[in-house]
Amino acid sequence: MKKKKQSDLSVLLGYAGKYKGLTFLGLALSAIAMILGMAPYLCVWLVVRDLVAVAPNWTQAAEISRYGWMAFAFAVSGIVVYFCALMCTHLAAFRTASNIRKQGIAHLMQTPLGWFDNNASGLIRNRLDGASADTETLLAHNLADIVGTAAMFLAMLALMLVFDWRMGAACLLAAVVSVAAMASMMTGKNAGLMAEYQAAQDVMSKAGTEYVRGIPVVKVFQQTVYSFKAFRDAIEDYSAKAEHYQADVCRVPQAINLTFTEGAFVFLVPVALLLAPRALASGNFAVFLTDFAFYAVFSAIISTALAKIMFAASGMMLAGTALGRIEQVMSAPTLEAAEHPRPPQGNRVAFKDVSFTYDGAAVPALDHVSFTVEPGQTVALVGPSGGGKTTAASLIPRFWDTTSGTVEVGGVDVKQIDPHVLMEQVAFVFQNNRLFKASVLDNVRAARPDATREQVMAALDAAQCRDIIEKLPNGVDTLIGSEGTYLSGGEQQRIALARAILKDAPIVVLDEATAFADPENEALIQKAFAKLTEGRTVIMIAHRLSTVVNADKIIVLDAGRVAEEGTHSELTAAGGLYARMWADYNRAVQWKITTEGEAK
Repeated sequence: MKKKKQSDLSVLLGYAGKYKGLTFLGLALSAIAMILGMAPYLCVWLVVRDLVAVAPNWTQAAEISRYGWMAFAFAVSGIVVYFCALMCTHLAAFRTASNIRKQGIAHLMQTPLGWFDNNASGLIRNRLDGASADTETLLAHNLADIVGTAAMFLAMLALMLVFDWRMGAACLLAAVVSVAAMASMMTGKNAGLMAEYQAAQDVMSKAGTEYVRGIPVVKVFQQTVYSFKAFRDAIEDYSAKAEHYQADVCRVPQAINLTFTEGAFVFLVPVALLLAPRALASGNFAVFLTDFAFYAVFSAIISTALAKIMFAASGMMLAGTALGRIEQVMSAPTLEAAEHPRPPQGNRVAFKDVSFTYDGAAVPALDHVSFTVEPGQTVALVGPSGGGKTTAASLIPRFWDTTSGTVEVGGVDVKQIDPHVLMEQVAFVFQNNRLFKASVLDNVRAARPDATREQVMAALDAAQCRDIIEKLPNGVDTLIGSEGTYLSGGEQQRIALARAILKDAPIVVLDEATAFADPENEALIQKAFAKLTEGRTVIMIAHRLSTVVNADKIIVLDAGRVAEEGTHSELTAAGGLYARMWADYNRAVQWKITTEGEAK
């Protein structure tokens, strides 16, 4: 267990970079501050010793004033040094947490975009941002308290035994029982409970994010949070684990811990009663009384010291699980860049015996798929839901990498193309595009940050967005989402089309881009498509078969395989899967409700 904690600490300090030395300086200052904080107790003992020695002639104790000033000086020095220690550890902790976030984001920037489909944004944020905050607490406070308390205990051990080892041992007995009680809560079979607790918290965070996103559906159907089973189960699981750890694991040991630490003085009294008669007989009662006063006063800091150890130990456990959550982000797969990248030669897209299986899936999403899209062609991918259409399109820009086979762009395997060059080659328009909370201008310019205002406006015009711009209060500079400025699904889709037009990529992927558009917006989007696809290689995913009738080639995917391919007329004449889908589509289009209220 100790080795694991050391490993966790080593990993954490690795993120500190050049601030690692500042951490060690803060820890050293914390140890010095704790020892300085104990010195006033020694000064109190010296005062008591002098007073007892001259009793009842108290005025003869001439040194007590000096001891008082010494105690004051030690106390102030301890506070100042501890403040400097925390300044060092806090600065190092803030920088370390910042480095964790920066390295995490940098790593995620190299992660395939498909990975984010299986990892909700709330979960990633909780793992990276929340976990780095937990490590910040460890470095800023807990480590300083651990080192300082360890130094204080070594000094305590010396002081406890230097005057009268029997009374010192009695005081330390409380510390031994307390440490044993705390160890029972945090070691052995209970060591993994904190990880389970944090995992339950991650699940609850993910489910909470999904619930918030699903609130419109919940409100429409007049449901409550209890109808959202995933969120309810996550809350109940988190609550059960927290209650189990608190009630079943911590209640009794913590009660024992507090009883012994807060009542350390109780252990001192019996020992003192046993030693008092011998001290009286030997004529050393004054010394005995002085020692007893010292241990009586000193036993009060045992509770404080052990409380710091308990919170610091829990901080170590929390940081250990936090590092595990951070590692889940840092271990996310990355796109491997070719050592000697090759530029694509043209815009031809080719799938050569491609197979792909999602992690954890038993059945491949694509199974030995082969087809080509010649430069300037418009090829449609159609088929039943789950057939592999979106998966195939996502392999072109390397949202995922193939399990076997190759996807080529311009005659070059996409794995051999520099990722930045590949992304410049492809423009995407998805069925559910997200716009940033920024101006329309900045949303479109995201595709090409160096574009001029005139170029952005030209792209907006080509995407049939003029009517959108004219109704906005500040035109193209209007901040989306502010002051009640919101766009419909079809309007968002046209803004996204403007973004794709501005990118001016030679290959365009359209994933059911008219799915959420009303008839008016769909007509405008179709006009924008004409501009976007002009002279480009187009891969179109469609469920509305009417949108692919004029495609140069139609690929029908079923259960991850190419069922058939050809033009619309060839496929309808063949009488295969596409012909059946076309017949079903036409029947659905002609469906209507009669005046008698019967569906036809």
